[in-house]
Amino acid sequence: MIDHRPYEDLGVMHRDWLTAKLHFAFANMGRPEHRPLGALRVWNDDEFAPRSGFPSHSHENVEIVTNVLEGAITHQDNLGNKARLEAGSVQVMSAGAEIHHSEFNAEPVPARLFQIWIEPRHRGGASRWSSRAFPRADRNGRLMALASGDPSELSALFINADARVLIASMQPGETIVHYLGKGRSAYLVTTVGSIELDGFPIAPRDGAAVTGEPRFSVTSLSETEIVVVEVG
Repeated sequence: MIDHRPYEDLGVMHRDWLTAKLHFAFANMGRPEHRPLGALRVWNDDEFAPRSGFPSHSHENVEIVTNVLEGAITHQDNLGNKARLEAGSVQVMSAGAEIHHSEFNAEPVPARLFQIWIEPRHRGGASRWSSRAFPRADRNGRLMALASGDPSELSALFINADARVLIASMQPGETIVHYLGKGRSAYLVTTVGSIELDGFPIAPRDGAAVTGEPRFSVTSLSETEIVVVEVG
């Protein structure tokens, strides 16, 4: 089954400096019918205004994957990590028992990113942070793992969750078939461009949940990029 969530129908959160489109309802925000998908709790399509961002705040018991799509953000946390992440970079933050961090767009231009929250396999424990740049050429025409709870996926950033975060860049007319394990589901979002998901049209920045299917097929209708979260 495909649950299509058009970009224009998503919940929205506005601040003076932030516009966030919410693929899932969370903390009394978003559309109530957009319920979590297994361990996948949050997927926000965020746009930060220049010279703005979140001051230091805390998280606990959540795996946070941030995929920078445009511009750059600067991360700083109480573990001593500080990094500027440009478009094409991904960071993973395992909150563990508690972590404090800030996310700021220190640039003179807007920044756009996906922020994805996934429930951890185990609560508590030590906090962790890591990041990596993923060149576009490495994901042309195929789904590549950005983050994974499977430690054997050495090219991916590790998360403490039964989940995988995947990305693919596609040219017009290309098709990718992805097989899901038994009892697994997926949520897919296009960053740019249009696709057909098992023949169903998906517009730019739309989301779609795939449940109860052993596989799904994506065909690009234009130059596009897709991000997929697969969960148990």
